[in-house]
Amino acid sequence: MTNGEALLEGRCLCGDAGWTLTGDPGSITACNCTMCRRYGALWAYDYENERIRMTGPTATFARRGKADPALEIHFCPSCGCLLSWRGLRPEEDGRRRMAVNIRLAEPKAVADLPIDHFDGLDSFEDLPGDGRCVRDMWY
Repeated sequence: MTNGEALLEGRCLCGDAGWTLTGDPGSITACNCTMCRRYGALWAYDYENERIRMTGPTATFARRGKADPALEIHFCPSCGCLLSWRGLRPEEDGRRRMAVNIRLAEPKAVADLPIDHFDGLDSFEDLPGDGRCVRDMWY
């Protein structure tokens, strides 16, 4: 707990890098885009250095073959765990959107968070809910 607010924490496999998310994470996004389906990530969103804080060293990857990639992916340089993505273009107010991979959190801490499905592959729209939560997507 931080100032009475909930704190979620995620750590990579080796423990060198991680993230914290303060406050209610809201619903978690499962996306089917070419990146998310390969990584198997489930995302919680906020802004860099606001409710989301990164800890430890990270390496980054921006998609090749795109003239102007929108995101960079952060992963642990030691064990390779996917930690987060960060928007490369600041929003109008100067803040940078981020998402953390909640699969790095302890299962009990995130098990009951609802899942939103997003079609990042074709329509770039939210998909109908199916009532699942994170615990339903662990396996």
